[in-house]
Amino acid sequence: MPGTSLAYRGAVRVATALLPLASAFDAKLRRGHEARRGALARLRAWATRERDRTRPLLWFHAPSVGEGLQAEAVLRRIRERHPEWQLAYTHFSPSAEPLAKRVGASVADYLPYDTPDAARQLLDALAPTAIIFSKLDLWPELATQAAARGIPLALIAATVRPGSGRLRWPARSLLSPGYRALRAVAAVDRPDADRLISLGAPREAVQVLGDPRFDSVAAKVAAVAADDPLLRFGRGAPTLVAGSTWPGDESALLEAFAAVRAKRPDARLILVPHEPTEHHLAATETWGRRAGLPAPTRLSHADGPTPFLLVDRVGVLAALYGAGSIAYVGGGFHAAGLHSVLEPAAWGVPVIFGPGWQDSRDAAALIEAGGADALPALLPGDALARTWERWIGDDAARAEAGRRARGVIDRGLGAAGRTAQMVEGLVAGKT
Repeated sequence: MPGTSLAYRGAVRVATALLPLASAFDAKLRRGHEARRGALARLRAWATRERDRTRPLLWFHAPSVGEGLQAEAVLRRIRERHPEWQLAYTHFSPSAEPLAKRVGASVADYLPYDTPDAARQLLDALAPTAIIFSKLDLWPELATQAAARGIPLALIAATVRPGSGRLRWPARSLLSPGYRALRAVAAVDRPDADRLISLGAPREAVQVLGDPRFDSVAAKVAAVAADDPLLRFGRGAPTLVAGSTWPGDESALLEAFAAVRAKRPDARLILVPHEPTEHHLAATETWGRRAGLPAPTRLSHADGPTPFLLVDRVGVLAALYGAGSIAYVGGGFHAAGLHSVLEPAAWGVPVIFGPGWQDSRDAAALIEAGGADALPALLPGDALARTWERWIGDDAARAEAGRRARGVIDRGLGAAGRTAQMVEGLVAGKT
């Protein structure tokens, strides 16, 4: 099995050397870099204390929250079927820390940088039976060293956007040794499978099994209790829940909310910023005053329904979508792209989002099914107000759109079980 190239190792060395400088200007990058510096020592310490080499250890890696939700659904089924197995879970982004704590792994931490020495030490310490990468974030040094030791590798919920930079030189050349090391690949659909093969994944290893996120989101929504206090914020009035919003989204939302309230004074807005920093929250309050809206009530100070609820903490969005008559998902005006539209769809509410949705397979499925509307780039606030008014003014139409949105979720269920079976086969061939 060929290893990584000198060019790849050099690129990693340069990137890790530059990160301290770059992180000085980015708090999130700095937080991840600082946590990652001690990850190798923490993982080795856990292995010294807890690793039982008479038991299989399945190592999942999911870089951020989206990939983590895909891995979580599969990991949950593995844990239910094989409680005797040890499970390791690593991630890369600081935003994945809360998810990492709840997945139920034996150990969870940041993945160290993909250097030859770190990969060797991790493999020595954890002695994994198999390594499972989620979506596309496969680290070539770790993958090739593991394959050289006979450790089977899998890629689950695998998807590659048509315009992904990984498909072009030089990334394709630098990353291909890792993809060639894969023993099993669970692609989301056939075009993904074909693109993965072009990246280097062995054709005979690739199968199409669907997206485990549908199972994960459905389970997450089903776990919200009917008496969850967050649900009361939508009771008694038509409520739009806007989740994971950025300033571009909020500009359209506040403009539309002012227009809607002029005709429907009972309309409510629950606004959940993607990054609820004090600076962002204060700016949103200022924008709301300028738009002539009621002063927002922050969630930390709210004791009941309010016309304008501003959410100032994280980890509550999945439940809050259940409080809404309509959902708005942010990111469609932001360079990072549209956030997940699946959680509100799983609640059976119609979904609205900004114009930058074309890279989201899920958004396209919702639009095609009649469960979502996309805003235009020109005068989005006006378009949002019209859609908002239409859906809160026609209960039957809104309910039908919500039913169609939930239907997209229901048709996607089952991938987690199929993927878990693939992983079990991988482990069975090793033990």
